Amino acid sequence: MVDAPSPPAEGTLALAAELLTAISAIRRIARRAARLAWQDEPLPPAQSELLRLAAARPGLSVADAAHELRLAPNTVSTLVGRLTAAGLLERTRAVSDGRSVRLSVTEAASRRIAGWRDLRAELAARALDQLPSTDRETLAAALPALQRFAAQLEDPPERAAGARRRQH
Repeated sequence: MVDAPSPPAEGTLALAAELLTAISAIRRIARRAARLAWQDEPLPPAQSELLRLAAARPGLSVADAAHELRLAPNTVSTLVGRLTAAGLLERTRAVSDGRSVRLSVTEAASRRIAGWRDLRAELAARALDQLPSTDRETLAAALPALQRFAAQLEDPPERAAGARRRQH
C-alpha cells in the first residue's frame, strides 16, 4: 500500500501560485507581442497546437493527436481538414493497414513554425536586453530548475504512485 501524498511544505503553495501566475503572464504577453509583429494571419490556438504536435511527431495518427491534445477525435479531424485546406498539413494512409491516417506538416508549415519560433525568441531577446545583467544571469541560472519543475508537473509523484498502485 502506498501512503497518501504529503501536503505541500509551508510557503510552497504560495510560491507555486506566484510561479504559475508569472509563467502565464510571460506566455500571454509573448504571444500577444508575437501576434502583433507577425506578418501572416495567425492561426487559432487549437490549430497551432495541432500543427506544432504534428511537427514534433511526424506520422502521428488523428487518434493519438486527439489523446495528446485532450480533444475529441472528431474535433481533431475538423482541425486536420482546415489545416490541410490551408496547405499546412498532409494526410497520408498508414502503410500498416491503409485505413488509418498519418499526419505530417508541409514545408510551408515548417517555415511558418520556424518563423514564429524565431520571432518569439527575437522579441524575448530584446526584452532580456533591457534587463540588468544580474536579472539575465538569474533567469539563466533558473532554467534547469524550471525544466525540472515542468517535468514534475508532467509526471507528479501522486500520479506515478497511482499508476504503481494500479499495477499491483
